Amino acid sequence: MANAEPTIDTQDEATVEPTRRGSRRIAVLLGVAALAYVLDLVSKIWVVNSLEGHDPIDVFGQYLRLVAIRNAGAAFGFGQGMTIVFTIIATSVIFVIARIARKLYSVPWAIALGLLLGGAFGNLTDRVFRAPGFLEGHVVDFIAPAHFAVFNLADSAIVCGGILIVLLSFKGLDPDGTVHKD
Repeated sequence: MANAEPTIDTQDEATVEPTRRGSRRIAVLLGVAALAYVLDLVSKIWVVNSLEGHDPIDVFGQYLRLVAIRNAGAAFGFGQGMTIVFTIIATSVIFVIARIARKLYSVPWAIALGLLLGGAFGNLTDRVFRAPGFLEGHVVDFIAPAHFAVFNLADSAIVCGGILIVLLSFKGLDPDGTVHKD
């Protein structure tokens, strides 16, 4: 028995490596989400403290301004008075991302979902904690390009995450890392 060779359980190795890879992808997702959320939160704190009640700041003349507004609706002012609906939608998005994250083995998908998650949390924070009250809060928007809607960094993260998801889908890359060649 002293000369017996050690046996390697390949089944254990096969399950450990995907778990490690999945954990790394979750870390990327959470890191991107945290960065998007913190940038959004800090920018909104600055806007509320420094820009509300003041004249807009011209960044690129009349083409891009910073102006503080409170938005009770969604993008483009759609759905005024439906704050609770948008709160439910944001909460649902967060739960769907958490569910997808369990099978996540793609860094690009982790980035895309992280952007969505951070943006959803950013706007949800406003809806939960800002005036006029719990679950009815108005979102702080401040980036005002000429001839376009006023938005914030959370909105930007959501849009960028959505665009990335569309591109990944067109490329045939799934969140679990498989690639489809259609």
